[in-house]
Amino acid sequence: MSIIDKYIIRKFLGTLAFMLALISIIVLVIDIQSKMPRIEASHLKIGNFLIHFYPYWLIYLVMTFMSILVFITVIFFTSKMANNTEIVAIVSGGVSFHRFARPYLIAALLLASSILVVNHFILPWANVKKNKLIIYTYSTTKQRKFTDRRQISTQISPKEFVFMNSYDPEAKSGDTYLFQRFDKNRKLIYQISAEQAAWDQKKKSFLLTNFYEKSINKDNTEKLSKGEVKYQKLGGDPEEIFPNELLGENKTTPELIRFIRHEKEKGNANVAAYQNELYARTAMPFSIIILTFLALSLSSQKKRGGLGINLAIGISLAFVFVFSFEVLKLVSTSQTLPPLLAMWLPNIVFAPVAFVLYWKRANQ
Repeated sequence: MSIIDKYIIRKFLGTLAFMLALISIIVLVIDIQSKMPRIEASHLKIGNFLIHFYPYWLIYLVMTFMSILVFITVIFFTSKMANNTEIVAIVSGGVSFHRFARPYLIAALLLASSILVVNHFILPWANVKKNKLIIYTYSTTKQRKFTDRRQISTQISPKEFVFMNSYDPEAKSGDTYLFQRFDKNRKLIYQISAEQAAWDQKKKSFLLTNFYEKSINKDNTEKLSKGEVKYQKLGGDPEEIFPNELLGENKTTPELIRFIRHEKEKGNANVAAYQNELYARTAMPFSIIILTFLALSLSSQKKRGGLGINLAIGISLAFVFVFSFEVLKLVSTSQTLPPLLAMWLPNIVFAPVAFVLYWKRANQ
């Protein structure tokens, strides 16, 4: 690795680290001020959030917007190099533009591979910590989606169904419980109802209180029984049996793949949100490479207006990228586009643009 390579990589990573620290502090202060009334309204202490929420929330935020931060970083320090005629001096010394771009590729690959590992295995761990408290930062209406009692009607396998008249997601218990199992001909073969069902963490089962049980034999005879308590396993924790929109974030990629497969097997067609999470974990790191070369192509020439015009262009393109990504998530969730295509579409669109601009710049 030459002196130029080390110099550019050091500027790349050093500027990125500075921007990460600066933006994290600014965003943290603004976010605490905006969310403090909701946290206090939930009778929780802000100090608890500073220790048990915000460190993990910052990891999530940085990983989500890392490609955009890299994009702006490259524009910032490359524009400064161009304005100081450093790039002209390097190219005039006989170094081709392709050779000049090599340290950018090395740094981008290093960042992309690191973030790929973080997204698939480390970020879910941080999300588990974050999501324990994040609902208390939501508006009252949105918070109720996660805390209020609700009616349950769900299919847990192709032949098994669970119903509860009123389920408390925080207490993991519900009233008027009903479980039904059918055979391949859609004939009821087993049913159990109970006044209450409460999750027992140690036994990984629901404790049914005052239950009535019915089994139907092949000759249509019925076996009836009742009792005060009975444990029943449903093949998973309540979070998986009755999933919310945050569950996908909490699972490592192998766990998420198994969960999506299980949801499809039990007949749940509404898995697009979880597939978006899965595919975005790879698509976002890959976008770092694309946006690095797009930023290099846009900022490696000295322009009238200097750093300001380059940053304006960069921030505008970053906004387009983020906005398109969020819109495509909504489009995919409504099943208008396949999740895989939706999560990779920004890369598919920006990659040819980056290639054309880079090739044009390299051959000037």
